[in-house]
Amino acid sequence: MSETTYSPRLRTGILLCGAGTAGAYHAGVLRALVEAGVKIDVVAAHGAGMTTALAVAIDGGAKVWDPAGPWTDQRMRQSYRWRAALRWAAYGLLAAMGLLLAPLVVLVLAALAYGLGTLAALVNLETLASELIAAHSRAVAFLFDPPVLPTVVPRAIVLAVLVVAVILCAAAVQAARHERSRRRFQGAFWWRLLGSPLEAQQPAGTLIDTLWQLVRGASKEPRPKSTEVGRRYVDVLADNFGQPGFREVLLAAHDIDARRDLVGAVLPAQARAGFEARRATGGVREAETLDFTGPLRDHVIDFVVAGLRLPVATEPHPLQFPAESFWRGERHRLCDRPELAVRLIDELAAIGVEQVILVSAAPPAATPHGMRTRPGTMRARVGEVLRAVETAALQDAWTAASGRFYAGFVIRPDHNPIGPFDFGGAYDESSDRQRTIGELIQLGYEDAYRQFIETVAATA
Repeated sequence: MSETTYSPRLRTGILLCGAGTAGAYHAGVLRALVEAGVKIDVVAAHGAGMTTALAVAIDGGAKVWDPAGPWTDQRMRQSYRWRAALRWAAYGLLAAMGLLLAPLVVLVLAALAYGLGTLAALVNLETLASELIAAHSRAVAFLFDPPVLPTVVPRAIVLAVLVVAVILCAAAVQAARHERSRRRFQGAFWWRLLGSPLEAQQPAGTLIDTLWQLVRGASKEPRPKSTEVGRRYVDVLADNFGQPGFREVLLAAHDIDARRDLVGAVLPAQARAGFEARRATGGVREAETLDFTGPLRDHVIDFVVAGLRLPVATEPHPLQFPAESFWRGERHRLCDRPELAVRLIDELAAIGVEQVILVSAAPPAATPHGMRTRPGTMRARVGEVLRAVETAALQDAWTAASGRFYAGFVIRPDHNPIGPFDFGGAYDESSDRQRTIGELIQLGYEDAYRQFIETVAATA
């Protein structure tokens, strides 16, 4: 497989890899490729790249990479926050700790005032000395008469702890009520109280809004249920195959319950034949492939949401299969995983893609003297691990692509300090300044020109 020989005559696929803020980098790259007129026949994606892939496939990419688009929307700053119940529980525990330490702080200040009063008396500052000693007496009286320290403070601490317990129990009950699955939950009760640490309502809500704005046309109707958004999207794309700006789509998510990677596709008849032809007699392909142009079109948005759910860190997304499907109406849990890039390489080759462009926001693997400050917060640590796995997964995808295509290319940043969860931007230690999501979109745009358009496509 060549890394330098590009031909606009070959069937070309682009693969978007990565989670979280990687979607902003994808948007910048696609903006440059579309602007330069690079031929793209198939857009494949997992994780955060799914929204950009779907938008570009219906000639709506400008909505995604616009400076005022979804990736710079203020609502995105709420993405992957700690769950509300955990946040309030943490506030309650901090209040209890503050109540526990408050008497000690008062006693320390009182002792300090008494010591300063004694020192003032030694230097003949009688007025100041008497005021400081009186302050000490008032502080001690406040703690013991009435008995604040032995009675009020312990009760307040117990009350704060009880509030924390009530918050966690209420969150568990609410989660159980909203859980559509009735399968038995195995494990101690406190694991249901804790649950997955991060929320997942954002960025899904903002990105689905963007897709709805693309498919509703001039209509001002509010966003309907996700099934209707997916149905309208498939209708728009399927009715316009062959028109300029409209492209084929492959999406991937991981099915936790089936322990399989699922691939959904919106393809024209000739490409769909290749997608379906590899069904094995044992039902492997039938279990793992979804044709969105048929009855499963309702589940396009389910894939988008599942791609934004991260293993363990967030709750997986439930998807109920139709009764007539391979899974006979079962309800499964879906999430993203970085290694889906390898699976999509295989699917791109199966539908006749001849050259592929891999896009990832993960910088290359580190070299000596490339280590940085370790993150201290739990969320930042999860992001660090996720980014490291994405780097390794991209290398695996490149290895899997070798020998499968006439040519392959990679667009990725040399340096990207913005982690998967840093929707508010991040401090860049190397340049000693804050980097924003808007700059990440621009970085993708510049990398696409520098690494592919000016050096590869321009010589074709």
